Amino acid sequence: SGPIKYGEWHWDDDGVPDGPIVITVDLDARVLSVFKGGYEIGAAAVLLGTDEYPTPLGTFPILAKQRHNKSEKYGGAPMPWSMFLTSDGVAIHGGHVVENGYASHGCISGPDGFVEKIFAIARPGDKVIITRGEMMKLGQKIV
Repeated sequence: SGPIKYGEWHWDDDGVPDGPIVITVDLDARVLSVFKGGYEIGAAAVLLGTDEYPTPLGTFPILAKQRHNKSEKYGGAPMPWSMFLTSDGVAIHGGHVVENGYASHGCISGPDGFVEKIFAIARPGDKVIITRGEMMKLGQKIV
């Protein structure tokens, strides 16, 4: 099937027990994955920051959520379902703020339908782990 392309995503949480939500972002693969109680329930190809404004590496709690957000840096472009990770505005969001295949100032942008599903279950304080390449070692707990 090859690598996942932007616009492609899947979501399947049927029968998955309740548990902590953890989001991982692999900057090399450009894939965001969602885990519930340690089970992967969704994944999508995402757009990331530019070389000038890279998406930061590390573990971030979701600081705040905003259903109808507009970009201050891109002339009020809609950025729905924003989940903010840093105080300077790096967020996971939907919308179509795309310049040369990049989402912008370090943000992580995914397909609206996918990001809406994350927004519905993620809460402030939930962890977002951003890495380059291999994310988890075999047997390493994600929660």
